[in-house]
Amino acid sequence: MEFRDRVLYHQIHPAKLLTDGVTAAAATALLWRHWLAWALVVGFLPSILVTLALLRWADLEPYRHSAFGHYVGRFMTRRVEGARFGGLAVLWSGAWLRCPTLIALGVAGIAACWLWGIRAPAGHISRYDRDP
Repeated sequence: MEFRDRVLYHQIHPAKLLTDGVTAAAATALLWRHWLAWALVVGFLPSILVTLALLRWADLEPYRHSAFGHYVGRFMTRRVEGARFGGLAVLWSGAWLRCPTLIALGVAGIAACWLWGIRAPAGHISRYDRDP
């Protein structure tokens, strides 16, 4: 598997999904309390470490060939990944400002990015899609 494919498919590994979800929630709580330094450490460091470990050592082929892998391979472009990060920025801004509406908008934005492929026509193929 090429490195760019590993970068794509590591995103759906359970360890990565769990790490990102837990650290985003924990950082949100820390930002609510205005503990910026701790929020940045908690929000980014574990995710970076898990990413590095998965990219280096994980067997990502099973995820590539799963239904979720096919979905992500077809619809998770760099633009969608950027929009997901934008949703996280809105979420964390809402926590900093103690604005539940912004927090909800951030969560909705992240969820919308993960569901992005549902709206696309069936024949749509992203640049990530490759023959197995």
